[in-house]
Amino acid sequence: MTRTISLVLVVLAACGSSSGEPQPKVCSTNSGMGVLADFNVPCDPGGNGILLTVSGEGFAKNGYAFPPADPMDVFFVDGWQLSYDRILTTFDHVTLSLGPDKSATDQSQCDDGKGGSILCGTGSSVVAQIDGPFAVDVHKAGTLPDADGAELDATPVAALTGQNQDDNTAFDPTARYAFGFEVVKATASAHNVNLDAAALADYQEMATKGYTTLLVGTATWKGNNNGSDINAGCTVTPANSTYNFAALPKVIKFRLGFSAPTTYRNAQNPALTTKPLGDEENPRGIQTASNQSTIAQVTFHIDHAFWESFKHDSPPHFDSYAAKVAGVAGTPTITLEDYKGFAFTPFVDAQNHQVPWRQCVDTATYQPLPGGAMTFDTQGVSVNPTGDPATAIRDYYDYATYNHSTFGHLNADGLAAVDRGYPSPP
Repeated sequence: MTRTISLVLVVLAACGSSSGEPQPKVCSTNSGMGVLADFNVPCDPGGNGILLTVSGEGFAKNGYAFPPADPMDVFFVDGWQLSYDRILTTFDHVTLSLGPDKSATDQSQCDDGKGGSILCGTGSSVVAQIDGPFAVDVHKAGTLPDADGAELDATPVAALTGQNQDDNTAFDPTARYAFGFEVVKATASAHNVNLDAAALADYQEMATKGYTTLLVGTATWKGNNNGSDINAGCTVTPANSTYNFAALPKVIKFRLGFSAPTTYRNAQNPALTTKPLGDEENPRGIQTASNQSTIAQVTFHIDHAFWESFKHDSPPHFDSYAAKVAGVAGTPTITLEDYKGFAFTPFVDAQNHQVPWRQCVDTATYQPLPGGAMTFDTQGVSVNPTGDPATAIRDYYDYATYNHSTFGHLNADGLAAVDRGYPSPP
């Protein structure tokens, strides 16, 4: 007998059960509008329960301003300002597993319940599971504060009142459970969490093309003088470069579709105050509280697709994307597919000119990476334009996809073990 219990069955069950805790309740329903499955909005499960939410945080909703309102904000160091129309993605198979601290050296391992180790989110480690899939637009405002508590950016997705893989036995509030989830390809079977009619049209394109995430928006170059090429307040490295940045369009529309199914296992949790393992930033797992529900927020950080390095929290750039449309008149629209075969070590624009680093902030804030031209850093991962995508990064398409695949977190900044489900280097 299978142990998997779908979300639909869980939330539509009677309020009581023959054993264990009462089942979660439904507070309202969102229509799939004949395109996707309907979505049951969960009620808060209360004490010792877990409320699953999703958020792209304020940056997904408000975009990336330049100059930033706060110097601690994420911003594009080359003077671009980004705004979004939609940020669509699909996630599924949320799991809670035993023993998040099973291995200090391999975050992907959990307790198998028999004294041994097993991949988190699989087999006998799993005590609770929520199945969708769930289609969400994280650009839209939510109804709940996000994990940082700054704005209403989080949207409720599901609830757990107990271990639904074990007769809904109550969670142990003294224990931590490993938290994981999957980002999957868009599908007509997904539950419509918050997509409107315009987003549904884009989502159907995602399903056709096998995308897991679609970023739709506009990039506007601001520099330090509101987009003026004269006295722009930006510097170039190397300083003797004669590159003509005026060849780059000032406004670029983008529709970046990523095909990067990924499993995020055993995430760290900034909401916990216990000591992290080793040199990890935060403790692992989710822990319930007897007096109120516990939030487990699936968080998506959209800036990963623009990082200059595979090193986490690298500065983002947009000159890398703009170089491909150098010399194009008007307002071009770019897609990620445009960057297949596009070199990034170093970047060479559409007119075959090497593109130097451009920084529109002071040198105390940002120092470009080494190189006689803009060259993004794979942190030792092999780069081979004609190589096997399972072992090497071939082009900027691969590079951006690889960085984007790390965008899933728990409760804002909780890093997980990343298990890519598409051909890519480890």
